[in-house]
Amino acid sequence: MGIEEKIPSGVLLTSVEKLVNWTRKSSLWPATFGLACCAIEMMATGAARYDLARFGMEVFRASPRQADLMIVAGRVSQKMGPVLRQIYDQMPEPKWVLSMGVCASSGGMFNNYAIVQGVDHIVPVDMYLPGCPPRPEMLIDAILRLHDKIMAEPLGERRRKMIAESGEAAKRVGTIPSSYRYNKAKRREWLAAEREGTQEQLRIEKWMQEGAHK
Repeated sequence: MGIEEKIPSGVLLTSVEKLVNWTRKSSLWPATFGLACCAIEMMATGAARYDLARFGMEVFRASPRQADLMIVAGRVSQKMGPVLRQIYDQMPEPKWVLSMGVCASSGGMFNNYAIVQGVDHIVPVDMYLPGCPPRPEMLIDAILRLHDKIMAEPLGERRRKMIAESGEAAKRVGTIPSSYRYNKAKRREWLAAEREGTQEQLRIEKWMQEGAHK
């Protein structure tokens, strides 16, 4: 005789973690962060034909402080990397990242100095979605798989410990400008400025020098 036979009908047995995670996965609010052609498929997914409202996420938020899901749709340039990281940092916890398309996941066909070879160099990624570009059905499948992942996440101190362990490597972001990144002498100069906390001043001086030449 199990406990189900002892309790009255209409009672649901669950845990606090499952209940909280169910509410979170049922009301994801994506941030509008379309970067290239994958954004067209992302917008199509939110339209009437595919109806993301079925999953409680029909409204894309323009403010990162009101969003908990970042869908990186398209290739990420070196100049866009710091912007992406800043928007990610402005999103409140809990938050998740979905890398949409092969360009966002690994650089795709843009294997050059100007494109970040995978958005996971900048922010921790929870779900990778291949395709060039992926169809709306594939994006919906990735969102449903993300729902399953959210349902298995811990709460409280266990979640903070998990974030600390998984996100430690993602705290320091490689935002070295390409003109410094591939020049050994300039790269040493930038790293020295980073240790002293003056890298932003060095970046501004570089911009002023470039402007003086134009």
